[in-house]
Amino acid sequence: MGAGSGLMSKSILFLSALIALPVALLAFILSGRRPRGADPPGRGEKHPAPTPAPAPAPVPPTPEVASRLHELAFGVPLRPPADEPAHLEVAAAVDLLLSGPVLKPEYAPRRPLHLPKLVQAVNDENVSRRELAVLIAQDPALAGNLLRLANSAFYRANSQPVESIDRAVTLLGTSGIRSLMAAALLQPVFRTASGEFRRFPDITWEHTQYAASAAEAYAAILADEDPFAAQLLVLLHGLGTILVFRAAMDEYARHGVPADAATVAALIGRHAAHVASRVAHDWELSSRILTALEDQSDYMQSRDATALGLALRFGRHCGAVAVLRHHELLDDDGGMAALAAYGFAGPDCERIWARLAKQVAADGPSGEA
Repeated sequence: MGAGSGLMSKSILFLSALIALPVALLAFILSGRRPRGADPPGRGEKHPAPTPAPAPAPVPPTPEVASRLHELAFGVPLRPPADEPAHLEVAAAVDLLLSGPVLKPEYAPRRPLHLPKLVQAVNDENVSRRELAVLIAQDPALAGNLLRLANSAFYRANSQPVESIDRAVTLLGTSGIRSLMAAALLQPVFRTASGEFRRFPDITWEHTQYAASAAEAYAAILADEDPFAAQLLVLLHGLGTILVFRAAMDEYARHGVPADAATVAALIGRHAAHVASRVAHDWELSSRILTALEDQSDYMQSRDATALGLALRFGRHCGAVAVLRHHELLDDDGGMAALAAYGFAGPDCERIWARLAKQVAADGPSGEA
């Protein structure tokens, strides 16, 4: 796989715990309230204008941004979906499997019940940071993954290593821990069995991280919405993407034919938002969340979207551009131009992109050839 061992180590942790996201966490994040004392992402920060690359990459048309992202994830150039009978049969089987009102158990994430105390504590302003750290430490898997993420380039606050949950809570604060805890619970889900398109979980997780950061900022700065709800929407959409990918790969395995990247990509485009919506419905999330996911359909994109739906849409577009930037397929100015072509322009969008581009630069080269 072209990505370095760092990206793979992230994704190796990521495909079984999204299946373990508790309803309590979701209810608390989606309560519609902003955390008391939490600063919206990016507010109060001054961001220098990004420095253009010496040789600017051409700005791809908006459909090409999605195409390049899929090519990066699948590792092969995308063509129109294969029209051979075997591939058409696979696509029809996946369409039937995922378009119904109920998901099969293997594609329906469960809701473990072991975190209600932790979620309640994070939402309770009377719980001290020390008490919060003790509660997190009671779940070794969550604590270990949270520390790994806290020390990653994406979340690390400074050059000093974070060696304890207590220190992580102190450095990041309650609002920072809320965001990090959601990512820590969800990251391990993006792990698939070895086989074709092994890079797909890595790139999808990378896209989800950048998209969640952008959606949080958009919700706080432009939409006057709960940034944590926006983050969770991105994570749910990422879950939908992975579940569709798994369903397609399972169906190809059952048919005994090599998977066609373009067919899998088309299936993801058709079903990711719907599958995410089914998960949200099964978890009894609010109608605001369901509507925001429905806003991602081709039909709804021609109509006025809700504020959270726009935050999710912006996050997904901005995350895709950020991944291309990280893999040196686009420069900072090209990234902003691509967002403007998507319809996201103006000083606030430029500020959010500048902040995300700074994070991409801090993450360092992707290691791609």
